[in-house]
Amino acid sequence: MEFDYVNALTHIMGHVMKLHRHNLDLLIQKYDVYPGQPPLLMRLYRHGGMMQKDLARSMNVQPATLTVMINRMEKSGLVTRQADPNDQRVSRVYLTEKGKVATKAVKEALQLLETRCFENFTDEETALLRNMLTRLHTDLEAFQLEYSVKRSDDAQE
Repeated sequence: MEFDYVNALTHIMGHVMKLHRHNLDLLIQKYDVYPGQPPLLMRLYRHGGMMQKDLARSMNVQPATLTVMINRMEKSGLVTRQADPNDQRVSRVYLTEKGKVATKAVKEALQLLETRCFENFTDEETALLRNMLTRLHTDLEAFQLEYSVKRSDDAQE
């Protein structure tokens, strides 16, 4: 049987995620929050004062990518960098007051989208989909780990 890309998980989930992200961007653009920034805002809201290397690792992005994002957010007044009180060589990233307001707007927009996404689902269907996506995530993480180990082993040969 030939691979059917139109009905493939990658194709369907890609379209769903693009629509979700586009709708989120529409809801939060007036807060100077741009694509890719909501996850950073949410992490800083939960764990304020994070070091950039820890933020990059937690978001699974390259440190240089995160630096560009933080620079842009700093220019728009959403975040600020401050020296670590215990180690002046280290800077930590914090939300500003404007960043806190924007984060609240992001959370409200995400809640609205969550409600709209599941308005035609029963509670059971919603729970089942969440469970299935969680299992997919676990399986893909395991695959990534296995593939990374295999690549490392192949490189050593």
